[in-house]
Amino acid sequence: MGRTYLVEEGIGQYLAELSTKVKPYVTGLLIGQCSPQRDYVIRAVRTPPKEQQQEESVGPPKLASLDEEWITTHASQVSRMLPGGLLVLGVFMVATPELAKDGQNTLRKLIFSVEKSLSKRRLWKLAEEEVSDRAALQICSATKKVVCRTYDVQDPKSSAKPADWKYQSSLTASWLALGCTVNVNIHIPLLATSPNRDLEKNTKNGLNRWSKQIEDSVFLINGQVKDEDTELLEGQKKLRGNTQLGTQFSDVKVLTQLCQGASARSTATVQVCSGSINLRGAVKCRAYVHNNKPKVKEAIQALKRDIINTLNDRCEILFEDLILNEGPQKKNFEREYHVLPQRLFVPVAGSSVMLSDYKFGDEAAGEIQERFVEMLDQPVQAEDIHIAEDISTVDICPLTDSLSDTQQAQLTKATLLLKLQQNMGLVVAAAVAVLASIFSFSYFSD
Repeated sequence: MGRTYLVEEGIGQYLAELSTKVKPYVTGLLIGQCSPQRDYVIRAVRTPPKEQQQEESVGPPKLASLDEEWITTHASQVSRMLPGGLLVLGVFMVATPELAKDGQNTLRKLIFSVEKSLSKRRLWKLAEEEVSDRAALQICSATKKVVCRTYDVQDPKSSAKPADWKYQSSLTASWLALGCTVNVNIHIPLLATSPNRDLEKNTKNGLNRWSKQIEDSVFLINGQVKDEDTELLEGQKKLRGNTQLGTQFSDVKVLTQLCQGASARSTATVQVCSGSINLRGAVKCRAYVHNNKPKVKEAIQALKRDIINTLNDRCEILFEDLILNEGPQKKNFEREYHVLPQRLFVPVAGSSVMLSDYKFGDEAAGEIQERFVEMLDQPVQAEDIHIAEDISTVDICPLTDSLSDTQQAQLTKATLLLKLQQNMGLVVAAAVAVLASIFSFSYFSD
């Protein structure tokens, strides 16, 4: 038995409109949410056309000309604009009848390429019990025939499985929302011996350690700790029906554990550093969950991933901006203070779900509107752009502006000595004890 995809009714009209413009094919992404019982598709977004495509010579249609890297890059950009609980569920293709034969093979290849690209950026991994099937939707532009299949992205040898594609009106009109504010104060040391003292790599490593703290945190939903296997709405008054737009919002507090359990051992490590990176601020996080008896576990997992994703995405955007505007050399230890992009939310028409994006302080509303049209094929009114938070910062603190060759040699020597001391800690301690007993004996003999 294959998976069932419940699809927002407006997506059918969107795909039908694309089929009238196809020359000879168009690809795109399916956005939605997985659940154990079924999957939900809330948006379909076409791949933005490349400028050179308009200048290509006319010839027989071929899927071989499809730009895989362009599609995976689009998927990475779109994934940043999705709040917790939403992800790229698959890919679609609207193509002419003569391309139908090769369409499914192309879609399969795209699904695995997109998943590989997205998984590289994540600071979390899919759980064993999670749904790992992704959809490949193929539509014939002439006959309008829809074929939906799935592939297991955890299995490179996965074969196609049939899936049901069912449209439903007001699919997300009363989805459940969870939100929290997380105060961030992350200190990331920059090792003196790290190659080129690469800020981006060090920041990623620091965020990876921080993400594990978030995974181990305690989440209070409306002030209560709830069992993971209970229903999220247990004990709450539910909204009647799903035809009226409404959001049941849960306020969440995140309690980060300050110490390890009594059974866990902790080892202190001394490292020579050339400076540090400090991430400070309060970030707004949000997640959405379907309203078909969702479990607490699903909701908390969606919010955890949003917390981790939003900080990781901001840092990626910051470094990309530095490279674009100031050159690749700015990735290294040259700047001391930066402002992280702020998070904003934009409503989806006819839905309780809001999409997300990030803006720098000098970005105008027009630039954000253009990005939504390009990335998500969605027009946005300036008054619908809601800035969710205050400014967060990245403070880069070098010990010195630059290290001379002599200083670098001294730091390297000090690092080696520290490693030697760590390995010989017990020997040194024993030697000190012996010397103390000798001096003590000598004192009393005198």
